[in-house]
Amino acid sequence: MDYQAAFVTLAASNFEEIVQFYARLLAIAPNPYRPEVYAEFSAAGLRLGIFKPKASHEAEFLSQGSGSLSLCFEVTHLEGAIAHLGQLGYPPPGGITTASHGREIYAYDPLGNRLIFHQSIQHLPPN
Repeated sequence: MDYQAAFVTLAASNFEEIVQFYARLLAIAPNPYRPEVYAEFSAAGLRLGIFKPKASHEAEFLSQGSGSLSLCFEVTHLEGAIAHLGQLGYPPPGGITTASHGREIYAYDPLGNRLIFHQSIQHLPPN
């Protein structure tokens, strides 16, 4: 298999709400952007496409929670990411978890997809 790229796509019947959420979360405009059809965000190693499923296929994309998929963001300052999520109206429902590799918090987008914000141990302040 010879592929050129891999990226994540999300199906959203509430297309504009999801596009606006990710535009505010990532602080960039989608490009390309076709209203009510497709939007794509490219930033810091992430390529995220959002599409509105055709009516004939909408049922197969009905939200069932995030399941085993998580969209992970490596951040330098976890508290800043938590504050940003709160400003967007989607604060993390739980507390910060500390693991051997760093600290992380779970949040959810308007579709219920799990977002993990992770601060690597190398970015933690010294004790």
